[in-house]
Amino acid sequence: MPERWSPDSWRKKPIVQVPDYPEPQALADVEKQLATFPPLVFAGEARNLKKALARVAKGEAFLLQGGDCAESFAEHGANNIRDFFRVFLQMAVVLTYAGASPVVKVGRIAGQFAKPRSSPLEKRDGKELPSYRGDIINDIDFTEESRRPDPRRQLAAYRQSAATLNLLRAFAKGGYASVENVHQWMLQSVSGSPQSKAYADLADRVSGALEFMRACGLNFAVDSALGTTDFYTSHEALLLGYEQAMTRIDSTTGDWYATSGHMLWIGDRTRQPDHAHIEYARGVKNPLGLKCGPSLKADDLLRLIDILNPDNEPGRLTLIGRFGAEKVGEHLPAFIRAIKREGREVIWSCDPMHGNTITSATGYKTRPFDLILKEVRSFFEIHAAEGTYAGGVHLEMTGQNVTECTGGARAITDADLNDRYHTVCDPRLNAEQAIDMAFLLADLLKKERSGAVRAMPAVAGL
Repeated sequence: MPERWSPDSWRKKPIVQVPDYPEPQALADVEKQLATFPPLVFAGEARNLKKALARVAKGEAFLLQGGDCAESFAEHGANNIRDFFRVFLQMAVVLTYAGASPVVKVGRIAGQFAKPRSSPLEKRDGKELPSYRGDIINDIDFTEESRRPDPRRQLAAYRQSAATLNLLRAFAKGGYASVENVHQWMLQSVSGSPQSKAYADLADRVSGALEFMRACGLNFAVDSALGTTDFYTSHEALLLGYEQAMTRIDSTTGDWYATSGHMLWIGDRTRQPDHAHIEYARGVKNPLGLKCGPSLKADDLLRLIDILNPDNEPGRLTLIGRFGAEKVGEHLPAFIRAIKREGREVIWSCDPMHGNTITSATGYKTRPFDLILKEVRSFFEIHAAEGTYAGGVHLEMTGQNVTECTGGARAITDADLNDRYHTVCDPRLNAEQAIDMAFLLADLLKKERSGAVRAMPAVAGL
């Protein structure tokens, strides 16, 4: 029998990837204060997401999950949120219409502030300081004061998350997400894009569909399904003191829910089955994600699934593979076969970002777009070969016109990276690259539904 769970039972377990706060009492005071704050999301919303994800698990919908590598205090603003949401909706329209699949929309936003690091220390010019771990913990400036973990930053992260969620809810339900608006944005994307023909063809088909619906008497008002959308938030559950403070009992069911976001995931560096992060995650009823990298073995994955989803509930657990384009074929088939053999209910999602990170010749950390696409194609091909459903993608992306990932329709080069390299941590797809990705995914989804997914040549134009 598993040990009794409580929101603080993780404190009795070993833990990694946590900062060393110099003032423990100040940290305790902040966590106590956070525990009195209103929830950011509600249990009913998390349950609705789980129901939507259960459809993904059955092969009836597709999960689109994406957003910032790490949210920034400095770049928080209404325009950035709007631009991200707009690109996300455009991607969803491409997938829904061209891919003929309902899309479950989950952002890496309104809580994605903490980042695991490969080393606790960073060294520059002979000086060594604590690594930057995300704005909820410390600051990116390379000074002793900036890199000192400050618990008060958790209060700032909470307030930014609340403001972001408030705007996202207004966008999703207040008319901004109307299919007519999204279609108009798509038309605006056509003229300046190298992929203009693909955009124009889709925009024309959507125009015809909208005209047909109007002729049938359907409207796109805010009170209709065509005038609103469901949008959910997610982040990595890394800073467990913050998560514990935001864990509340649902008054309608008596169950514990994390109210910091609708969906939480456990990272590849913190998924030890007997450690604190898995202990915390197993007790909350939210949908969960689990990052799966090349170091994970199939038997260990099954053990983690038993801990995190003991009732084998559809929609509870999403496995997010992050192998790299050259390693996905070596590792993913064994996972699929083990889980099929044991009859586990999971969603298969592809994170094609983290396993394809390189250092460019100019010294920037980047991700080649062709490797990202290669891993996504391999993900679909492997699932087709194994008779399972490729259920989603997990992307680091932005609505801004950044130059952080090389390649794409505009063929960003190493020399272009310093033009608009704005990320505080990992490189992100820019808006145009994200929409290019959506066209590729739509094509793969159509082939998956027709049983025709196969090896394809490298993309020159989607």
